Amino acid sequence: MSASRPDPYPSTPDGRYFVVRGRLWRCSNPNLDPQERDTLVRDLMRARRAVGAAQKCNDEEALKAARSDVDRAKRGLGERGPVWWTDGAPDLNRHLVKNTPYAAWYGTHHPQSRP
Repeated sequence: MSASRPDPYPSTPDGRYFVVRGRLWRCSNPNLDPQERDTLVRDLMRARRAVGAAQKCNDEEALKAARSDVDRAKRGLGERGPVWWTDGAPDLNRHLVKNTPYAAWYGTHHPQSRP
């Protein structure tokens, strides 16, 4: 990112979340083996394409299976399911950043994004 344009999806200082439209989304586990990460990302992209194809065809059974595959990949990446950090901090996935301990950081470093 250039200095003149802020990151559109800033990451929290601890690297646990990124912010989209004022909401926290859990990042992938940074401790994953790179090959495992690559495999899971490929699986996720394949599953997301399958979701789109199933929706386009109105195939409810295929949609259910594809969404299950998305969930499996996201859990493997650490974006869903048990948290990947070990300090006991709660999972704030999908919370509005303004309602979390990250509010001050976000307001200070990303004032153009404040509601």
